[in-house]
Amino acid sequence: MSNQPYEGYGEGYDPYAQQQQPQQAQQQQAQAWPGQQQAYEDPQAAQQYTQQWQGQTWDTQVQQSRPSASDLAYFPPQNYQAPTPSYDAHAPVTAPPAPPATDEAVGYGSPSLAGNARITDAQRARLEGRSPIIEPGMQPAGLTALLALLLSVTAQIGSYALVVPLVVLQAVTAAGWFRLNGMWPARQGIALAFAGALVADVALLAAGRDNGPAAILGTLGVWVLLSLVMQLRSHADPDTRITSLMATVASAALAIVATGHLAADPDAVTVGAAAVAVAILARALPLPTVASVVVSLLAAAGAGIAVGGMTGLGAKGALLGAVAAGCALIGHRVASYDYPSRFVHFTAGVALPLAAAAPAVYVLGRALA
Repeated sequence: MSNQPYEGYGEGYDPYAQQQQPQQAQQQQAQAWPGQQQAYEDPQAAQQYTQQWQGQTWDTQVQQSRPSASDLAYFPPQNYQAPTPSYDAHAPVTAPPAPPATDEAVGYGSPSLAGNARITDAQRARLEGRSPIIEPGMQPAGLTALLALLLSVTAQIGSYALVVPLVVLQAVTAAGWFRLNGMWPARQGIALAFAGALVADVALLAAGRDNGPAAILGTLGVWVLLSLVMQLRSHADPDTRITSLMATVASAALAIVATGHLAADPDAVTVGAAAVAVAILARALPLPTVASVVVSLLAAAGAGIAVGGMTGLGAKGALLGAVAAGCALIGHRVASYDYPSRFVHFTAGVALPLAAAAPAVYVLGRALA
């Protein structure tokens, strides 16, 4: 064995030092392995054989940067200082400017205190204790008169020519009735009512005018059953289903009953439609209600006499014109009640007078002819 010191260990290294102090060597070897801990009875001895690091290593940096539970409980960091706004106790408090009112520009009233800015005129009138009846006005009356004149002229041409304005009347009736009852959109109900009207028209054209009541009443009975089945399949609450059922049945009934113009005598349709046109225009004049009704009936009777002289009815057209005008004024009144709006006036307000006059035109037309 050489007396030279072992390479890599330097001078003064004693290879037999571990044999002389086995306990100390084992303690140093235990400290050389990371993760192993040994409890010392003497704190001074534990400090003597524990390595002391003066600088920062990667492991110590990671341990220092690792957040503790107290650091996670506070966010943002401790060195962050949120800016504190300064308040001036003597500064006057100013409210932000209110947005400009635009409801009047689109046809609605001013916003209410309840927050509903789109309340209808009828609802506002009811809340204020006034009458909720708002008449359609001159423009819907003009459309009613135009549609009535189309019915009056096409009735003299033939049944298939009369079907064209009649289908328009039935479609507007079906849509306007749902909106009049505050139910919109109601696509299934409108489609069902309009389909019933089309079926009644086809059935009457196939069966002829003599079988008109059977075609109209039979279609109406079938469509009441279909409306009932459709509402039974609905998952809405019972009150909503009852309301929808009544609206659907009424809409289908009005649209199907309008087929009476197609079943009536052509001369009666011509006289009755002309009387309705004159009566609705007179009703739209700015007159008191009672005076307006009287003027409308007198004008309708005069139109019945005039148009009846052109057809085979003669003076009997006065009675037909007055009765048809009375039914039309009832439909006009219905279109003015409860939830009237611009859409209601241009649908129910246009169609209901002519749809309500159809039974009178059919019955009196057959009686007077």
